[in-house]
Amino acid sequence: MKLSGPFKQIVTLNNLPLKGKLNDESLEIISNGGILTENGKILEICDFELLKQKFPNSEIDLIENEQIALPAFVDAHTHICFGGNRANDFAMRNAGKTYLEIAESGGGIWSSVQHTRKASEEDLINGILERINILLNQGITTIEIKSGYGLNVDEELKMLRAIKKAQTKTKATLIPTCLSAHLKPRDFEGSSEDYLNYIFKEILPRVKEENLANRVDIFIEKSAFQPEESKNFLLKAKELGFQITVHADQFTAGSSRIAVEVGAKSADHLEATIDEDIEFLADSNTVAIALPGASLGLGEPFSPARKILDKGGILAIATDWNPGSAPMGNLVTQASILATYQKLTTAEVLSAITFRSAFALDLQDRGILAEGKKADFITYDTDNFQNILYHQGSLKPKNVYINGEKI
Repeated sequence: MKLSGPFKQIVTLNNLPLKGKLNDESLEIISNGGILTENGKILEICDFELLKQKFPNSEIDLIENEQIALPAFVDAHTHICFGGNRANDFAMRNAGKTYLEIAESGGGIWSSVQHTRKASEEDLINGILERINILLNQGITTIEIKSGYGLNVDEELKMLRAIKKAQTKTKATLIPTCLSAHLKPRDFEGSSEDYLNYIFKEILPRVKEENLANRVDIFIEKSAFQPEESKNFLLKAKELGFQITVHADQFTAGSSRIAVEVGAKSADHLEATIDEDIEFLADSNTVAIALPGASLGLGEPFSPARKILDKGGILAIATDWNPGSAPMGNLVTQASILATYQKLTTAEVLSAITFRSAFALDLQDRGILAEGKKADFITYDTDNFQNILYHQGSLKPKNVYINGEKI
């Protein structure tokens, strides 16, 4: 067993509710604390000297300067498996071009599809690993990764296989999601409903057969898939045994309600969610995932995070790291900016990027520092945990631990 410490502060995020608003006074903060770990799990957390006396034979991981510790972060929504670059999209958007104009000039999601199709599986693996290392350096040890830039059997499977192989080359936990229903590809002959049937019959059985993903996502929007056909598709995917998540209410309201009705683990985006649907979402256990990176990338409003919490909903915050609308990939920066605009407490933000995000991925073994939990935690060179959000992402973790081991 290993004892890490002493830490000036350990912010455990223990004993906090899954739903609703939080105040900073509810945070459990252990001063001069230690974290005792063994076999990848947390055995005990309390005063460092007490643990040292109680377990005299433990290996000491001595923290010599003032540091704070808290659970490692969870990014519950990314698109970091892709080929190519869409810097020109960003420049055109900032120059006043519309989504349609950018798409017609060869940009948009279809541009990423073409570049991803041209990339080899090895190219995709290398790109994933490069981006994982950037996220690990931010203290993110659990990362959801979507397909969705292949949009046919061979290319979607190539993406998901690349994610699966990347898992063998990193200590981070990768959670793959099949997003073949990102949009109907231009080279598919038939309606959007025909394409969804194609996914159901041709892609999802192969995904199950090769154990490439246990989650299915869909983009419900005027420019992608319509509400009724999306709901039917999600219900059929659920019958196959897949967990469900939804790109919901990004530009048009209504699809977050569908997410709740089909029992989705999360409804992601929500920039256009109306008040009555916030209440409907908050009354469920579907996690509302805010993606401030997309708001910043597109110049769109932020998700109504404050209203979601005040109504008793489960709020998570994720990067949406993708080559088009959210190229930043910096979780703490995005969460800090969202907090400023939506008036979120430090407790609400930290919960939204740890155990509440983990819940959206059906993981309840992490995001909290407590006995029996996965020993993924991070440390910062500071004497005050409030400095993490105060510096808006410029303060980086000093150390990242996965299963109790410093990486």
